[in-house]
Amino acid sequence: MQCTTPPDHDPDCVFCRIARGELPSSKVYEDADTLAIMDIQSVNPGHMLVLVKPHRANIYALDDTLAGAAFRTAARVARVAKKVTGCEGVTLLQANEKAGAQTVFHFHLHVLPRWEGDGMALAWPVKNPPREALEAMAAKLREALAGQD
Repeated sequence: MQCTTPPDHDPDCVFCRIARGELPSSKVYEDADTLAIMDIQSVNPGHMLVLVKPHRANIYALDDTLAGAAFRTAARVARVAKKVTGCEGVTLLQANEKAGAQTVFHFHLHVLPRWEGDGMALAWPVKNPPREALEAMAAKLREALAGQD
């Protein structure tokens, strides 16, 4: 019988090595499923990464429990970042696959404190599809979701 469960750790993954304590990090928070660390490529003061401890390449590989744990930790450290840094907002960023701008293939969330005029831009070309196109896509997505139950 072939195992379909992904391995908990990838020996070549930098985030797995950080989670196992093999590489240094500036740890902010840790629980059984997640780890929040300072981003060494910080955009702003307080920029953190929330990692899931088991190796999961992207959001598609997370079960609902692990996804919930990651977002609970992100919310918790975002509240603390606001309090400590006095930031005017927080951006959560999570990228998947090369086309989605993922560069480290281990699920993680950026928790990025923000200030007006901080130079961090999140801009994309708005396409304003017609309502019919939105409804058609919503129907396809609902159908696919119903098939997951």
